[in-house]
Amino acid sequence: MAASVCRVGSTVGQALAKTRSVSTDSKVYWNSAEQRDISECPSVLSLASAQRREETAESRPLGTTGTGYESKVNSPETRLTTLDNGLRVASEETGHATCTVGLWIGAGSRYESEKNNGAGFFLEHMAFKGTKKHPQTALEQQVESMGAHLSAYTSREHTAYYMKTLAKDLPKAVELLSEVVQSCSLNEAEIEQQRGVVLRELEEVEGNLQEVCLDLLHATAFQGTPLGHSVLGPSNNARNLSRQDLVDYISSHYKAPRMVLSAAGGVNHEELVGLARSHFSGVSFEYDGDAVPVLSPCRFTGSEIRMRDDALPLAHIAVAVEGASAASPDIVPLMVANSIIGSYDLTYGGGKHLSSRLARLAVEENLCHSFQAFHSSYCDTGLLGIYFVADKHQIEDMMHWSQNAWMNLCTTVTESDVARGKNALKASLVGQLNGTTPICDDIGRHVLNYGRRIPLAEWDARIDAVTPRMVRDVCSKYLYDKCPAVAAVGEFRSISQLGPGPRCDIPV
Repeated sequence: MAASVCRVGSTVGQALAKTRSVSTDSKVYWNSAEQRDISECPSVLSLASAQRREETAESRPLGTTGTGYESKVNSPETRLTTLDNGLRVASEETGHATCTVGLWIGAGSRYESEKNNGAGFFLEHMAFKGTKKHPQTALEQQVESMGAHLSAYTSREHTAYYMKTLAKDLPKAVELLSEVVQSCSLNEAEIEQQRGVVLRELEEVEGNLQEVCLDLLHATAFQGTPLGHSVLGPSNNARNLSRQDLVDYISSHYKAPRMVLSAAGGVNHEELVGLARSHFSGVSFEYDGDAVPVLSPCRFTGSEIRMRDDALPLAHIAVAVEGASAASPDIVPLMVANSIIGSYDLTYGGGKHLSSRLARLAVEENLCHSFQAFHSSYCDTGLLGIYFVADKHQIEDMMHWSQNAWMNLCTTVTESDVARGKNALKASLVGQLNGTTPICDDIGRHVLNYGRRIPLAEWDARIDAVTPRMVRDVCSKYLYDKCPAVAAVGEFRSISQLGPGPRCDIPV
């Protein structure tokens, strides 16, 4: 069986390091930065609602209406309108001279099969190679003449196409985005050319050991399920995906009820809704033969995958247990818990005076080069873990003290720890929304995940309601005596250092 986390206090890390199990995403949103992922400076909430917040924050899922929370002073309102075909239009008007507008779609590598894994990422590359109305050169000239930036990304559950431009050019930006999404040319010659580009990008990603390690973590933690797929897909698929595969992917997933037209900055909501009706009313809300894609449950498997390479100077390790889903009421206490563990890098100042206990130990005992607590949340599950980079001689000690930090969250977390974690989390949430693009992204993902934009005032209220007992109870629920998934890349002092057990049989 896989090692269990947090069995007995001081032997936590040793238990994981000595007991192993059968072992078998392109982005992970970190709580402090992938999950990736709120508006201006926080304002003081009225004391009258404090008791209501404490009573409701623990039990109410994030997707429900936040009654009992007051609006932030001087905070722009996020307005939401649904078109007749189910496409949602959401915006936040900040009065900036610039704006970001984009289309967020509920589709990603989790919706792909082994045969077409990587189709969404391939489409991301094809999106800017011309539309039926604008060939590639004309499309590029249109964007350049506006002084705009057209971008896209694909994750395990979301795809986004967005443009940052001057506020006065919003109508043209929406028009171009509608063409990119609805009328991508998918020229055969261009598809063949993009194969080489995608394959080169796959090679480049192999050099990013953090992404490799976290992809391997998903592959072993969710083995045999769609969440185990990488966002980029295997190189064999990149060589063999056909035009029909891409067309089928679009027709299966690019449906109006799964789309959000999001905008932030110098935008007028009524104008945006009018533009959406003009350009997106034709997006279908029907599926051929009523074959609505249904996500299959993604089971978590405590397991391990190791990719040993003695040519690498350091080991990259990720250890995680199954976490909470995006809308779970447990997500906020877990975010506070992750803030308590914090992060560390050799370039940090502070040394032994760092607030995080694990960071202080990392400095005093030379445990690692860096570490980061993370929580990747999906619609029905998640990964709660720690990723670190360490010398081969320090892996065992770092594993031990990382597990010990988890154990402390379950048993001995204090009021001062929680207060510090809350402040760090609030600062992180505010810092992540520095500009119209991250605000637009936040709006789009929130509407897809929760059906509404969660205002910063509500985040603050939920965070304020977290108590040490809540942290202990929730962490015990997810961490105590749970089987972890472990992914390791690099040089290990001995292959048994991460625990004995069968090797992984996933093709790497």
